[in-house]
Amino acid sequence: MNTIEHWINGVATPAGSTRTAPVYNPATGRQRAEVLLAEASDVDTAVAAAGKAFESWGNSSLSQRTKVMFAFRELLVQHEDELARLISGEHGKVVDDARGEVVRGREVVEYACGIADALKGSFSDQVSRDVDVHNFRQPLGVVAGITPFNFPIMVPLWMHPIAIATGNTFLLKPSERDPSASNLVAELYAEAGLPEGVFNVVHGDKTAVDAILDHPDIAAVSFVGSTPIAKYVHQRGTAAGKRVQALGGAKNHAVVLPDADLEYAADHLTAAAFGSAGQRCMAISVGVAVGSAGDKLVEILERKAREVKVGPGSDPASDMGPVISPAARERVAAAVAGSGTQGATVVVDGRGLQVEGHEEGFFIGPSLVDNVTPEMDAYREEIFGPVLVIVRAETVDDAIAIINANPYGNGTAIFTASGEAARKFQREVKVGMIGVNVPVPVPMSYYSFGGWKDSLIGDSPIHGPEGVRFYTRAKVVTTRWPHTEAAFTFPTST
Repeated sequence: MNTIEHWINGVATPAGSTRTAPVYNPATGRQRAEVLLAEASDVDTAVAAAGKAFESWGNSSLSQRTKVMFAFRELLVQHEDELARLISGEHGKVVDDARGEVVRGREVVEYACGIADALKGSFSDQVSRDVDVHNFRQPLGVVAGITPFNFPIMVPLWMHPIAIATGNTFLLKPSERDPSASNLVAELYAEAGLPEGVFNVVHGDKTAVDAILDHPDIAAVSFVGSTPIAKYVHQRGTAAGKRVQALGGAKNHAVVLPDADLEYAADHLTAAAFGSAGQRCMAISVGVAVGSAGDKLVEILERKAREVKVGPGSDPASDMGPVISPAARERVAAAVAGSGTQGATVVVDGRGLQVEGHEEGFFIGPSLVDNVTPEMDAYREEIFGPVLVIVRAETVDDAIAIINANPYGNGTAIFTASGEAARKFQREVKVGMIGVNVPVPVPMSYYSFGGWKDSLIGDSPIHGPEGVRFYTRAKVVTTRWPHTEAAFTFPTST
């Protein structure tokens, strides 16, 4: 059995304990490896290595940092297929979807290649007689990332390239369910010339998470996961005096107006709801059918849901792979069953799906549930699986009201041919990321990613300009050089 070790100070490192967790291939249901689970002592070792590395890396030149980032970016291109297949084998998503994840993560590395521009300060000449003011930003020190299973390379890549390019050293605690991609990334960083100790990987469970949150030498923590855990991470981390980015869950809505191209809208809703088996924080899990669009939209969605090819991620013919675990499959099945019990209409039922040759895999088919109301569990809960529920609304104002009443505010979309409706929607909806005829509005790397309400705990979005600000702090310097006498009066701009 292959054992996945930690990566500390530039080398694969065994754990301080013998605790392990199984790593499965969700398509076969078979264990493919085991991963070491860290104790607090392992976190201490990694932080010590990162702290030592920060002594030099924090003072490294922008040229040195960008040189590493350019080399790292090229290595991600060269190893794109290897990374995609590694992700598919442990997560279950289809290889092309995993490849897209690598590309979207690489875009943040490309942003980090231009970090010199993002770190430029400002200068004000002669703010008072013979006095100038300028500012600049400096790294925090050792920072950490705690990342989810659903994007084992993209979400970490939204964190550590910015942190490292701004001069910090980094400790990553990836999901123990699909850990291998993080170790390969560590190897690529080393090949790109990143000094030992600047990037470290510690695998683990809650023991490692708590050690990170409590460690006095970790200055900041970035987290992506469920809202309850995001609240826990934010509370415990800030209580320990850390900066915390904590991105939580989602219940993303897509509004379809009667003037929309319904075939186009249904195509995109199907892909956004069932791609990656719905295991995306930006997946569309609620379709809001407005007015006369409803019956026809559901008819088209039913046809398209039944056409989705479910199979192993390694099969190029597969549109959708398995979910991550048997527990996830059972949770999704329970949500579909409960919606029917509560009065919704189960139009397409994905329960009981079997994939020939992969009967032990963690498969469940796409489900489409109509006539769902905001009071039902299928609407209120984040199912995080291949289930699309349809809510009916009379007007675009009613649709906006439904979205604004939801406790989540991560992403949303509207499908319409009306610029007036789209402008009204984007101005009035209380959601952080909005798509107009775009179902999954994930911003480019030079914007920042983050929702509102229970989808973002605190006020720190991830990557882009907000990421640069999160991983650095500002200094403002007021300078006077001429020989003048000191005054006892408070300094002014005269």
